[in-house]
Amino acid sequence: MASIASARYGKDNVRVYKVERDEKTGVQTVTEMTVCVLLEGAIEVSYTKADNSVVVATDSMKNTVYVKAKEHPVTPPELFASILSTHFIDTYPHLTAAHVNVITHRWTRMTIDGKPHPHSFYRDGNETRNVEAVARKGNGIDIRSGIAGLLVLKSTGSQFHGFIRDEYTTLPEVWDRILSTDVDAGWSWKTFPDLSAVKAAIPKFDKAFDDARNITMKTFAEEDSPSVQNTMYKMCEYIMEAVPEVDSVDYSLPNKHYFEIDMSWHKGLKNTGKDAEVYAPQSGPNGLIKVTVARAQVASKL
Repeated sequence: MASIASARYGKDNVRVYKVERDEKTGVQTVTEMTVCVLLEGAIEVSYTKADNSVVVATDSMKNTVYVKAKEHPVTPPELFASILSTHFIDTYPHLTAAHVNVITHRWTRMTIDGKPHPHSFYRDGNETRNVEAVARKGNGIDIRSGIAGLLVLKSTGSQFHGFIRDEYTTLPEVWDRILSTDVDAGWSWKTFPDLSAVKAAIPKFDKAFDDARNITMKTFAEEDSPSVQNTMYKMCEYIMEAVPEVDSVDYSLPNKHYFEIDMSWHKGLKNTGKDAEVYAPQSGPNGLIKVTVARAQVASKL
């Protein structure tokens, strides 16, 4: 006999843009998001018996996102994701969990002639602010906040040596190298009992994001890194110190390589070691290093 071990379904890539207008000052604020909603509960018969009576149409989910964006604030994204996830489990008795992912795209206000422009913005890189909120019936709301797509590079201040060398090793040990990575970092908050607790924590979400972003860049820039592993562990420690309300912090960092180019074949031109100035950026393969640092033994929530 076959049986469903787990199932969830929903609407992905719901693109939402909201503008808030201050009529007194003429200043406008914009937020652009991509939202994903996935639902769980007593939905097995829609798979096994073709019984759609338990299915909330994904088109209804899309429309719900739009309506809730009109009715409620969309910032901080932790709040909006919690509003959405709570709505679904409160509205449909047969649903037990709602997973809502919100990706907030980066629009930065233009500065024109030294003054912030009231309604013009530019895309400041591909970095996004990411949130997943999971509301579970009777078990509160779990939230993971994060940063993704923050591309950083430093031209010195990184080393890597003392690793295992065997018959498969060709990598030389280095005491000074280029370090570049695409930061994907997250911090999981202690479970909120309900939506009112999320609302009470509103001031903490933006501060935690700013702290985590600043810690990531400051640690990356200032440390003479002995390895990506050690540097990312320190970042986790610093974030947990700055945000006592989080249970754990995680990082996923690809190591984007820049290789020296030996030009000695051309008139003895020196471009390796201390003489290296021109490098070849590599698209792959690349190292990939991940870590989760927790205050105690914390089971995965999301």
